[in-house]
Amino acid sequence: MSKRKWQPMPIMIMAQTILRERLGGFGAEMINCSKQREQLLELIKCTAITSECNSALLIGPRGSGKTTILKSILQELDQIKEVKNNLLQVHLNGLVQRDDRTALKEIARQINLENTLGDHVFGSFSETLTFLLEALKSGGKSSVSILFVIEEFDLFAQHKNQTLLYNLFDISQSAQTPICVLGLTCRLDVIELLEKRVKSRFSHRQIHLCMTLSFKDYIEVFCLTLNLPTSFPDKKFAKAWNYHVKVLSTDALVQAVLQKLYNLNKSIRHLHMLLILPVCETSEARPYLTAADIANSYKNLGLDSKASMLHGLSVLEMCLIIAMNHLSQIYDRDPFNFEMVYSEYQKFVQKKSSVQNFEKAVIVKAFEHLQSLEFVLPLEGLASSRAQKEYTQMYLLIDPAQITDAVQKYAGLPTEIQHWARSSLC
Repeated sequence: MSKRKWQPMPIMIMAQTILRERLGGFGAEMINCSKQREQLLELIKCTAITSECNSALLIGPRGSGKTTILKSILQELDQIKEVKNNLLQVHLNGLVQRDDRTALKEIARQINLENTLGDHVFGSFSETLTFLLEALKSGGKSSVSILFVIEEFDLFAQHKNQTLLYNLFDISQSAQTPICVLGLTCRLDVIELLEKRVKSRFSHRQIHLCMTLSFKDYIEVFCLTLNLPTSFPDKKFAKAWNYHVKVLSTDALVQAVLQKLYNLNKSIRHLHMLLILPVCETSEARPYLTAADIANSYKNLGLDSKASMLHGLSVLEMCLIIAMNHLSQIYDRDPFNFEMVYSEYQKFVQKKSSVQNFEKAVIVKAFEHLQSLEFVLPLEGLASSRAQKEYTQMYLLIDPAQITDAVQKYAGLPTEIQHWARSSLC
């Protein structure tokens, strides 16, 4: 039986894989936050090496790089053997663990305590908490350190009695077991959410991250994100790629696109979203990014989904949208019902004999399709729920500018309907 020969991975696929992993995860370099990074690094390292107990909050707006910095620190510490062998990580998220019971089960799973339970199942929250606390408190200075990373920390502060936070901070303060509790949140007033007994056991160490990137820094992040690492196998290709990225960053079109994105949102996450499509489109035939690729990606990134859906509607459905827009203008954005839309449509059809008139049942189906696409929304309330289907009060969820744009780009739309859409009232 012949063995298959090992085929080396093509250079372009290797480069694309590295960049896609970086853009899809947290591998990008952060700048202008070296001070905060150093604080976090020392905090975690002291817990792992010298068995210190610590607690801190990392506070910053969404997209400021809280998770990115933490991930890069943990990757760096993972290279240190002394830290790697003496640090357990427990990651919790307030969006996933909605109460203390599920959070306790997740903690037990991540630190492998669930294996020690055997066939015994703890029925109540208090029993599970007691077991977990005894397991944590039974350790000493020689025990393996535990890092608790709590994302969306403010949501944990909304749990009943804040039992989990109280006990974690209590253990970190009593120094029974070397643990570090690190909370990530975007709320500046998160301390005020804590109960008095929880607040008294917290170290009040706060590390703030601000989005202070200048446009020059933003360009630098653009280059760092796209650059291939020095460890890339093909040094010649990596050098040519990195040089091309540097030249691309000085292109007038690319700088104009990045300036628009920077003014809209300085988040590195949005920059990654801009770059992921051009990187995925690279190939052996066209190995380098171009300014047109960046511009097209920005165009797709800023695409209005509602306006795009309008382009796929039938002529009848577009007529109903225009009729609803006219009714909204006539009645100053007040709600309408199907019968009013049908009446408005019939007025237009009777004036324009060249436009096909459909049966009422067909128009009802078209209106229901628009409702399923969420172009119109039923008015909430008891009176509306009891009304017949044709008389249910509705709101139009599309802006007039979106309708105008859709009419202009709609291929094959009759001229009479275009004129009707442009008229303020019909």
